[in-house]
Amino acid sequence: MTAFQRLFVLGGARSGKSRHAEAQCEAMPGTLSYVATAEPFDAEMTARIAHHRAHRSPRWQSVEAPIDLPAAIRGAHGSGAILVDCLTLWLSNLLLAEEDIAPWISALITAIKECATPIALVSNEVGLSIVPENGLARRFRDEAGLLNQHVAAACDKVLFVAAGLPIILKQHGRSAQTF
Repeated sequence: MTAFQRLFVLGGARSGKSRHAEAQCEAMPGTLSYVATAEPFDAEMTARIAHHRAHRSPRWQSVEAPIDLPAAIRGAHGSGAILVDCLTLWLSNLLLAEEDIAPWISALITAIKECATPIALVSNEVGLSIVPENGLARRFRDEAGLLNQHVAAACDKVLFVAAGLPIILKQHGRSAQTF
């Protein structure tokens, strides 16, 4: 019995959400797929990506998916687990590419629901701060909130990580209010 089938891990910047999701995946047997959505647009991001890769065990296979995340999820079947990190970077990529967001979210949700391999998805919770001052930032915040709601609904376990501590929001398909 696996610890999860569809796990969604939310949290703020540097909350420990990625580390927690990685640990959950590493508890699974077999090869692990790390589906990365970040693009190295500058030296700082290039260094950040290199740091993450260097600290992963050899069990991890990296898959780059800055735009077509649903296809990457479908292509990673057969792994012990799939980790997608992170959905808000993916959303940023879609916005910068001036893509229509709704069809991509729909395709992502379908890929998550059809994924036979345990999958963990990481996303930032950006709705807990002040209202951004510009239109693009407000659109990003709004789209991220909607994306997170759709993914949470598609997953059987949802965690919020704060200060490295996971808080269960949903487990076994039931929200915290019902268990």
